[in-house]
Amino acid sequence: MAEPPCNRDRPAGAGVALAAAPQPPRPAVPRWVRLVTYAAALAPLPSALWRLGLAAGLSMGFSAGRLGGLDAPGWGSLYVVCLSAVSMGLSLLTLGLIRPWGEVVPGWIPILGGRRVAPLAAVIPTGLAAGLLSMLTVTGAAGWSQEMQVAGSPTGPAAALMTAAYAPLLAWGPLLAVTTLAYWLRRRRQPLTTSVRG
Repeated sequence: MAEPPCNRDRPAGAGVALAAAPQPPRPAVPRWVRLVTYAAALAPLPSALWRLGLAAGLSMGFSAGRLGGLDAPGWGSLYVVCLSAVSMGLSLLTLGLIRPWGEVVPGWIPILGGRRVAPLAAVIPTGLAAGLLSMLTVTGAAGWSQEMQVAGSPTGPAAALMTAAYAPLLAWGPLLAVTTLAYWLRRRRQPLTTSVRG
């Protein structure tokens, strides 16, 4: 039997589900903001990799006596692995400041999936983190030379490698502050919606 003429021009599945309502366009993330955000997310990577070398049993320039005091390899290794994993995990959350999941909770998350992320829910913790990181890294840098003079610490090329691995941490806090401010300014220009379902 031929299909009724009124149905011939209708797209397949049109009677099964309603089309999703068009969403207002999201303000574009400027390229420089993306670069700053990626830099912030990667800032702790060199020091994390350096610590993993220490956890794996490499001396990284430390004397045997100093390694014994650090309990590496041993329980100290577990500590530095956890420290590296946590620092990288938290830093990768920075990407939410430029990705859609930083504006709308992913649909696979129970209860909250599809709901709009309140801007302050991201801005307050990242802003506090930026301030704390800046304070900690500046304080650490101020005592760095004294720490490196402790007996059994790395010297020569090993000391230069350790310093180079930790130096990017100085930029972590300021970079996070910049990308947080950019996120706040961009989200303020967005229309208010309570949820987005797709």
